[in-house]
Amino acid sequence: MGASPIPRRQPNSVLSSTFAQALADFSPKLPLAVAYSGGPDSTALLLACAEKWPGQVLAIHVHHGVQTAADGFEQHCRQVCARLGVPLTVISVNGRHASGQSPEDAARRARYQAFDDLAKEPATLFRSLAIAQHADDQIETLLLALSRGAGLPGLSAMPAQWARAGLDYHRPLLGVPASDIKTWLESRSADWVLDPSNANEQFTRNRIRAGLLPALQAGFPQFRSTFARSAAHAAQAQVVLQEVAMQDLELVGSPPQIVLLQRLSQARQVNLLRHWLKTKHAAIPSTAQLAELLHQITCCTTRGHKILIKVGSGFVQRRGAELHWYNP
Repeated sequence: MGASPIPRRQPNSVLSSTFAQALADFSPKLPLAVAYSGGPDSTALLLACAEKWPGQVLAIHVHHGVQTAADGFEQHCRQVCARLGVPLTVISVNGRHASGQSPEDAARRARYQAFDDLAKEPATLFRSLAIAQHADDQIETLLLALSRGAGLPGLSAMPAQWARAGLDYHRPLLGVPASDIKTWLESRSADWVLDPSNANEQFTRNRIRAGLLPALQAGFPQFRSTFARSAAHAAQAQVVLQEVAMQDLELVGSPPQIVLLQRLSQARQVNLLRHWLKTKHAAIPSTAQLAELLHQITCCTTRGHKILIKVGSGFVQRRGAELHWYNP
């Protein structure tokens, strides 16, 4: 068919592993870039990768321009990389969040855009980038998704490997508990910096880290493995839904033909509409917006029936026999 293939996400890590074992199993394309914040996790990953592949590793530090401590983070990273003999690239971004956007999401989007832009530069040689997120981060991501009532994409949490903008991304520590990383790092007498915002419990992720993870550890010691297994199941199911959505979009067309949409079950209509809006227009509908759109499609049985619904930063509108999305 004419549809583009689905970018394959590797299954999430299911079983916990030690830091040393995770690095032994890690085999990216070289040269390798490591996203380096100066914190303990990225410090451990950078040190281990630089030892495993001397002369084949570089570091990337993103200066978000949000915290007053950010200049100190950058200076620390420069000093460490100079001692290691690891090339360092510092990228300054505007990580401030817009109204209605979480600070964490704004910073994440700015970081990945910076990585995309750097990968496009002619002088850039690396095609693999490693990020130091670990098993505790994975559980926090899953619990955040549950707290927001997320669907399968959110419950899939973070993939261990994926491709974006010509880069192979890796999270080699996704099965490693944070405590094991810290133990390895302390054995090396390495220096790192602590982000003061990590102690600010106005952020949901920090409340989960401070309150829920210790309680889960006490009641369910194997929770990192079992929760990760559930996330992996969700990720596999999401791949199937994407394949079905691509096939259905081939049948109904893009923009979708309303009469052909109506022949699908409501569950498949929802799946197709989410896929169409996200892949064609980068628009993410809320549950309420999608429910209203589905209702209007069901009611659309006459030529004069109008559809105009806010979705994301634009609108879904009926134009003749088709649905269109536009941003005025």
